Amino acid sequence: MKKINRGLLVVLSVAMLAGAAGCGTDSQNAGSKKLNIGIIQGMEHVALDSAREGFVEALKDNGYTEGQNISIDLQNAQGDQNNLSTISDRFVSNKADLVLAIGTQATQSIAGKTTEIPIVATAVTDFESAKLVDSNEAPGGNVTGTSDMNPIKEQMDLLVKLVPDAKKVGVMYNSSEVNSIVQAKVAKEAIEKLGLTYVEATVTNSNDVQQAAQSIVTECDVIYIPTDNTFASVMPLVSGVTTKAKIPVICGEANMVVSGGTATLGINYKDLGYQAGLMAVKILKGEAKPASMPIEGSKNFDYAINGTAANEIGLKIPADLEQYILKEK
Repeated sequence: MKKINRGLLVVLSVAMLAGAAGCGTDSQNAGSKKLNIGIIQGMEHVALDSAREGFVEALKDNGYTEGQNISIDLQNAQGDQNNLSTISDRFVSNKADLVLAIGTQATQSIAGKTTEIPIVATAVTDFESAKLVDSNEAPGGNVTGTSDMNPIKEQMDLLVKLVPDAKKVGVMYNSSEVNSIVQAKVAKEAIEKLGLTYVEATVTNSNDVQQAAQSIVTECDVIYIPTDNTFASVMPLVSGVTTKAKIPVICGEANMVVSGGTATLGINYKDLGYQAGLMAVKILKGEAKPASMPIEGSKNFDYAINGTAANEIGLKIPADLEQYILKEK
């Protein structure tokens, strides 16, 4: 009996050691497994790039570093809807642990492909209007994120302060972008409430922008362009037309001002992306799920004035706003 028991003990000991070794390996593998983060960006322009940079920075500041414990798969659709669909399929096929979607169309694309992968979006004006969530207060699905809704009323106040004699305000936007439609509607209400006349020129792609700009400068005293991806990507083209016509352009965000617009009180997109990154951190840590994370708005708005653009059209900047004139690089 003793010999049998000893034999059993030896066998059991070996089995237990083998099991322990196996468990140790599994634990190490799980601990060293890199999380797969997909980033889908609709097109390339400074605001969206800044949002992406802010997101990655937030992850890094909270212990999620590319090449160490996360692997980032960055994909840019370059404004092509077909590319958005292909990229979305790629992330679903690769079983991404989380996706950052930058822009409304990019978010709609990936959200239409999966209800399981957590999606944090940024640079989306109204998640609810874009049918991405049940409501902005209670998303209810796998999508949450940060909204780039502008302080449009305050932007109209800035417009009046810079161009006090304006009677007609021309609004330019892409009529196929949900974000832009929402902002244009709010802008129209604000403009008419100020007793000014609303005029609009819409496009469906960047090829229409120059013609639209050439048309609207003959109908207005000042132009307003919301945060619109199409116009943001071709602002130098717009400013080329408006400068010749001596028409000021109030923009939705600062990068559009840098690219040729006149002024804004707008969103800092890097901060907006960082804010989205903090939401992603909570999801990755298992502290929250998109369904119960309300859409967050921007917490900071900054003045930005293009002094060169103002000088070229003979626009006088009020003394109390001179501190916000951008320094030339």
